[in-house]
Amino acid sequence: MSAIVSFVLARADNGVIGVGNAMPWRIPEDLKYFKATTMGKPIVMGRKTWDSFPKKPLPGRTNIVITRDPDWRAEGAVVTHALDEALAKAQSENPEEIAIIGGAEIYKLALPLATRIYLTEVHMDAVGDVSMPAFDSAHWRETAREDHVTADNLRYSYVTLERR
Repeated sequence: MSAIVSFVLARADNGVIGVGNAMPWRIPEDLKYFKATTMGKPIVMGRKTWDSFPKKPLPGRTNIVITRDPDWRAEGAVVTHALDEALAKAQSENPEEIAIIGGAEIYKLALPLATRIYLTEVHMDAVGDVSMPAFDSAHWRETAREDHVTADNLRYSYVTLERR
């Protein structure tokens, strides 16, 4: 049986997902949600996403990194050079679900394969240099939504989307 390929991402209302290799907001609760959603699953990411983590690798998950650099190495990472190679490495663990965690280029490559999206909608127009377009509602249906507000009044929602 083949694993579910899911996306885990946070996106501002205007599509921004990053600025300067970081997130343009600070929502500690979302970091906890990310951890809970990805724990125990192989996570697939691009090299820039790997570089953005202050502590590497993320514990409790196989960290699979896609890079074009044939000489790139990182302690604690399974290094791959293409999406299909990364997914094959993840699939070799026989997981129920593989989590794609970014960045934008990896999301774009993997979108045709994804069947679930764990989306944190950050209700603001963020300034940033990396964006992710909205998901076409003709292809995705919302199956869960939880609305929240941070201590400093930033509204955000956890939304689960399933491919139609």
